[in-house]
Amino acid sequence: MGTVHRLIEAQGKQGALAADIDRRVVEAAAAYMADEDSSVGFIYSGWTQAALPHKRLADDAVWKIASEHVTLLVEPGRRAVDSSEQPEWVGVPYGSRARLILLFLQSEALRTGSREIELGRSLRAWLSRLGIPIGGKSFKDVREQAERISRCRLTFHIKAAGRAGLVNQNLVDTAMFVGTDDSPQGSLFVDTVRLSESFFEQLQRHPVPIEEAAIKALSNNSMALDIYCWLTYRLHVLQSPKPISWKALQGQFGAGYKGLHHFKPRFLENLNLACAVYPRAEVEVDERGVTLKPSRAAVMPRAIRGGS
Repeated sequence: MGTVHRLIEAQGKQGALAADIDRRVVEAAAAYMADEDSSVGFIYSGWTQAALPHKRLADDAVWKIASEHVTLLVEPGRRAVDSSEQPEWVGVPYGSRARLILLFLQSEALRTGSREIELGRSLRAWLSRLGIPIGGKSFKDVREQAERISRCRLTFHIKAAGRAGLVNQNLVDTAMFVGTDDSPQGSLFVDTVRLSESFFEQLQRHPVPIEEAAIKALSNNSMALDIYCWLTYRLHVLQSPKPISWKALQGQFGAGYKGLHHFKPRFLENLNLACAVYPRAEVEVDERGVTLKPSRAAVMPRAIRGGS
């Protein structure tokens, strides 16, 4: 358990706020510690090593990012406008909302053991549990990312021996959106969506459990979400400390940053937020990068339901 968690336990949130600790870290740690929801979600291990962009790209831009073992390529889809015009680019999914939708789809698929996933009220309820209202701008953001996810194509190139990649696959076989009605009573999504067979198979073979309470505390911060998922995947399987250079960290988490001097402060802020919702994480930072140390799992085995 880190310093911020000990302070909150001993002196409460206000006592921790009085210490010289980033207020956002205190808020995230306090929210996580106060959350009594023990629900567990799942994410494909490939996403923990190479994730979507944090910000919007040009609608016709292809996203490519690489880590030590995984290279991810995401190609944007197109939307037919009318018979007299060329189809328009939709753009690749990005930001925290895209990540939350994908987390929901993967968690539901493993929970039910089926690539057919019920949407509508289920997704609304899940997003509401994370404190994300479905209305106004939030509705438009969720619907936009759902369409981008539905239309994009991706490739996971897995470099580790014995691991198969996903080659040129859609994430889903059916679209997740219908119409443009954003009224509270309107239909936000189709009734069901079907994950592509290839993606579902990889998810079943390589799931990573995550705590919904942690995701809720980080739900508006895409980099912190990525770092948390990465730590949950890496830390508990380590047998010895693993140093990661700043260059490698920037390649995985900061593809949009031109230089290390811009990336490092942003990464450290979000690393602290991720550790705020993963009290068992053992991570050290120095001038060369970060060192990951063997740590207890973020989700204890007895809490896991579904997956393999």
